[in-house]
Amino acid sequence: MTTPLYKQIDRVLRKVFGIDALRDGQRRVIDSVLAGRDTLAVMPTGSGKSLCYQLPARLLKGLTVVVSPLISLMKDQAEKLEEAGIASAAQVNSSLSRGDEQEALQAIQDAGKDIVFCTPERLATAEFQQLLRKTGVALLVIDEAHCISQWGHDFRPAYLEIGAALAALGQPQVLALTATATDDVIDDIRAQLGRPAMRVVNTGIYRPNLQYRVRQVTNPDEKNAVLLELVRGTPGVGIVYAATVKAAKEAYQLLADAGESVTLYHGRLKAAERSDNQELFMNGERRVMVATNAFGMGIDKSDTRFVIHLQVPGNLEAYYQESGRAGRDGEDAECTLLYYHDDTRLQKFFLMKSKAPDEKHELDREKLERMIAYAQSGFCRWKLLLDYFGDPVPGFERCCRCDNCLSPPVISGEDVEQQQLGDLRLAEVVVGDQHQAGVAVG
Repeated sequence: MTTPLYKQIDRVLRKVFGIDALRDGQRRVIDSVLAGRDTLAVMPTGSGKSLCYQLPARLLKGLTVVVSPLISLMKDQAEKLEEAGIASAAQVNSSLSRGDEQEALQAIQDAGKDIVFCTPERLATAEFQQLLRKTGVALLVIDEAHCISQWGHDFRPAYLEIGAALAALGQPQVLALTATATDDVIDDIRAQLGRPAMRVVNTGIYRPNLQYRVRQVTNPDEKNAVLLELVRGTPGVGIVYAATVKAAKEAYQLLADAGESVTLYHGRLKAAERSDNQELFMNGERRVMVATNAFGMGIDKSDTRFVIHLQVPGNLEAYYQESGRAGRDGEDAECTLLYYHDDTRLQKFFLMKSKAPDEKHELDREKLERMIAYAQSGFCRWKLLLDYFGDPVPGFERCCRCDNCLSPPVISGEDVEQQQLGDLRLAEVVVGDQHQAGVAVG
């Protein structure tokens, strides 16, 4: 039976957004929000998380405030909403001139906006909270919500202030959005926001269009040769991730010298150069982006056909997030990790330099071990990822597309013990270490 609310949703969906039907995950999240429930949506990259707040914003009475970690991302989203005539949007962040900021604040005060984008740092200020409270906030949306958790991979301290901001705003309803969250991260998000009953809508991480593989290399020269082979042999645009600025520069130079259409992005470039290089890649003037993880959240180039990691990331959450920037259009894409065992020393060095508490340091060490075990394993890559994130797919045993499914490794002699050790590590930590992490959080 179709209720009046469903009719209203479907009418707005068609007339305003030009979409005939919601995906199942989107429908479940939007239904939860419009029912007045605090909601955490765990949805993979490319699954349409933005619509989960944009549509309710058209139906709710009051302001929708979207907290985003990236100024460039909120700028892009606000402009797209305005240009498409979907919603009247304002952005408040440090990139605005004094005049533009005053204009945006006045528009909010006059209730002339449907959606307001802001950084967590701005949300934490008393003046901004006072303005929002006078206007009336119907829904507070937290984008990239895994940044709230100290047990996640992109922790951002300013996100810890959101709980206090909710109290200052009169405890409005919350919608938190993220692509990945393990059970301990979900528990921490609820705790940090003071919303223990927050409903979780998890649509699963499985994306069958992504083909995962690991290429084992024995030295830096072989790694460079494989990188060049992959870039030359894979059609379409792609991203090459490096763990350090030095490695990114070297890979960029290698590809440029080989005549590839390539650009570079890392945190030590001047802001204008980073912006220019990003634009070259996003508008198709360069085929390959070589980058550190600074080229991260908010990157939306849906036709990316491949993502290559030159070094082992620090954990599987980061690897899934970064590799998941491929194939957002639903078409086939390749996600390749070049595994050189000596590279693990770099991540171990990062851990040694970390100033995290004892229990966080131990959890990060365990997560790195899981990442290494993934790289060394002979099991189905997707099965390993699904088990790690606690996301069972009924009847799923093999993806039949990853390297280990298409060409099961032949292990003999001295390799057997190392393979068994890697698989045993992964199995043990999936079962036991999540419980240990949960105890640490509590």
